[in-house]
Amino acid sequence: MSESPDPTLRSVELSRIATGHYKVRNADGAELEFGQREGLLSPVELLLAAIAGCSSVDVDTATSRSAEPTEFEVGATAHKVTEDGANRMDDINLSFNIAFGDDDGGRKGASMVERLIALSHDKYCTVSRTVERGTPVSHDITLNGEQSGGA
Repeated sequence: MSESPDPTLRSVELSRIATGHYKVRNADGAELEFGQREGLLSPVELLLAAIAGCSSVDVDTATSRSAEPTEFEVGATAHKVTEDGANRMDDINLSFNIAFGDDDGGRKGASMVERLIALSHDKYCTVSRTVERGTPVSHDITLNGEQSGGA
């Protein structure tokens, strides 16, 4: 009898298409191309999209039970900072622009938005909470079929 997979594990696989052009695939087979070429989202833009998307899912899932939004847009911004020769992003901000119809369901959905955004930030959004916590990133390396060092 085989062990069941770890239910906490999340993963993606990245493959190179060309210099600066990559494809990432999840376990369900969904794919996204990105990179440092024209017409592609950059890795930093994907990070911002992940943060915006995580909170958007939290807010949309709950409010849509009451009413479909007539408008739902979220902007994500950050500033690139170079500190001691190392790059990072700072001042990450999400700007929510959400509207609902003027009926009972719309008013109920609208009344939940601020609380849901706060809950997403404080409790539910795995992406932004991971970024804010500063979770370490490790790596291992297989080079020419041989496993080597890592961190």
